Amino acid sequence: MKFNSVLDSIGNTPHIRINRLFGDKHEVWVKSEKANPGGSIKDRIGIAMIEAAEQAGKIDKDTVLVEPTSGNTGIGLAMAAAVKGYSLILCMPESMSIERRRLLAAYGAKLELTPKEKGMKGAIERASELASTLPKAWIPSQFDNPANVEIHKTTTAQEILRDFPEGLDVIITGVGTGGHITACGEALQAVRTGGSTR
Repeated sequence: MKFNSVLDSIGNTPHIRINRLFGDKHEVWVKSEKANPGGSIKDRIGIAMIEAAEQAGKIDKDTVLVEPTSGNTGIGLAMAAAVKGYSLILCMPESMSIERRRLLAAYGAKLELTPKEKGMKGAIERASELASTLPKAWIPSQFDNPANVEIHKTTTAQEILRDFPEGLDVIITGVGTGGHITACGEALQAVRTGGSTR
């Protein structure tokens, strides 16, 4: 496979069967989102939020992107911002690992560390404060950004439906912003009578 950009390699992650843990009576599959170039499912929303803002005319090359994050969304945003030429400031609690900080810095992101005792609330407050002092800033707001759910509807859920046309009995996922489970739950319910998201 050839890609013109690392961003083109986001998505279409493999489904891998777990063969030994559950016996012959059950098929259990894992969607390996670590196969994304930044190592997580959050690569999808990093590029999606930036491209949605570009299409809506909310950002241009003079815009500084500012986002509170404690982890993988920051990596996805940093990678996308680096490729697309945007300045990015990530506000995060000082309790985040040195390795994570180094990775974000390697992508060119500037880090604003906030007191660990304030947690994510402190990072969110600092991002808002910082954005208000910049001439041209935009906060992607991963928890409220509709591009978060939309990218999972148009990519992640479609990849699952493509690979499992017969449907699934259950999908189990971790929940962060809720974008992934919302999109996949809606898509899978639409093709499975009586399905539910809990």
